[in-house]
Amino acid sequence: MSTETEETVGERPAPPVRRAAVLVLLATAAVSVLIDQVTKHLALANLDDDESVRALGGLVYLSLTRNSGAAFSLGSDYTFVFPLITCGVIAWIVWMALRLRSVPWGVALGFVLGGALGNASDRIFRAPGPLRGHVVDMFSLFGPNGEYWPIFNVADMSLICGVVLAVGLEFTGRQRDGSRVRAKAAKKPKAAEEE
Repeated sequence: MSTETEETVGERPAPPVRRAAVLVLLATAAVSVLIDQVTKHLALANLDDDESVRALGGLVYLSLTRNSGAAFSLGSDYTFVFPLITCGVIAWIVWMALRLRSVPWGVALGFVLGGALGNASDRIFRAPGPLRGHVVDMFSLFGPNGEYWPIFNVADMSLICGVVLAVGLEFTGRQRDGSRVRAKAAKKPKAAEEE
């Protein structure tokens, strides 16, 4: 009598792994959004627009700013486009989740989803108005007010972590269905030998 393994049963991925991967995706996204919104609330409540707070020996400065653009303040005149892009990202992640059986991919996609939702909520609900809202940023590296690196927030960090992890998973051959590219390539010669 065989039991279902954590990875696969024959060629069919095991159902518990799929549920675990999707739950990890949702939990990672939820935690990312929660931390992002809490840090934005704290920044708005405790930081002044015209003053920076030095932290970690000057490695990080807390500099409150409101960004109407995308990364590096690009596209500040087209704020309404960003929620539409977020809808596309969410649709893509939902489509990916239907086939998801890899917990590491669940983490990567969860970070991307959490980051997208964190900044989208600012675009939708913050001033100056719906679909035109400015994103709250507060972390500045190596100097105040984005002197050396653009000011960012937890949602931005979440997006970057998710993308970097996804690229790493691709380079190591890990697939979203839980299989590995090397494993598939090793099976092909055996199939050819049997013919």
